[in-house]
Amino acid sequence: MLSQPPNVIVLIGPTASGKTELAIEIAEYFKTRIHNIDSRQIYKSMDIGTAKPSENQQKKIKHFLIDIEEPVNHMNVKQFQEIAQKSIQREIKKNNLPFLVGGSGLYMNSITKGFFIPDIPPQNRLREQFGEIGQKECWELLKNCDPKITKKINFADHIRTIRALEVFYVTGKPLSTQKIQQPPNWKILELGLDRDNLKERILQRTKNMFSTGIIDETKHLISQYGSNLPILETIGYREAKNVLKHDLNIDKAIEVTTTKTIQFAKRQKTWFRNKNNPLWLNNKNLLKDAIIKIESFLD
Repeated sequence: MLSQPPNVIVLIGPTASGKTELAIEIAEYFKTRIHNIDSRQIYKSMDIGTAKPSENQQKKIKHFLIDIEEPVNHMNVKQFQEIAQKSIQREIKKNNLPFLVGGSGLYMNSITKGFFIPDIPPQNRLREQFGEIGQKECWELLKNCDPKITKKINFADHIRTIRALEVFYVTGKPLSTQKIQQPPNWKILELGLDRDNLKERILQRTKNMFSTGIIDETKHLISQYGSNLPILETIGYREAKNVLKHDLNIDKAIEVTTTKTIQFAKRQKTWFRNKNNPLWLNNKNLLKDAIIKIESFLD
């Protein structure tokens, strides 16, 4: 008799939609633990700017895949995929219900859909050269050698632009042609969280970030790793860095961060609609709707 594939629950949604709070309530109800699938919360010392679950929240429910790397060591999708899959498999072996939560669509789908991504180590000399010519020229270069991938990478995303160029120059093949899928043998329920008042939630969270210490957090990261730390180009940290340089005042930094975050959330929602098509939760009673959908899935 063939064994049944393990059940896996996924909760996705744009930034500031309230995934962390809802996920903790769901995890408490089903007595499970959370795998945070986030491309920024994996880094240590980046708590406020990434809206990482608080100490109290992490005491309530165990969270995996948080604080697993130093900010100076960039972790690519392939590396994260391998670490996450091992962690999830450990939960499956313990007969626990894996619960994956995040807004990083590429990172989530690398796990749930099994994207295979070329394992090319960082090319430091190439990265230096790309850094010298600047993001605008790198983007134009990428459009010439891999136009398909530029439809998936935002033109301001320096890290992913460099990575795509790196893969092309090392292998001679566009990154867009090197991704294949090998889905895991899991039975997956994908839930989606969205909010009608997302713009207001983003504004409020941005204000909270600047009032609770993102500028000091950025100052600490600069003192530890230098002002050229690539991860500081993340939305929020970039604006906090500009406040420290006196290029922006705090009110303007909040305004710029909010605008960029709203644009980012819009791209996330487009990704989830096109790449995932989850069961969207009813905003009138998120927890109740999530419980009903999960219990029906588990029956």
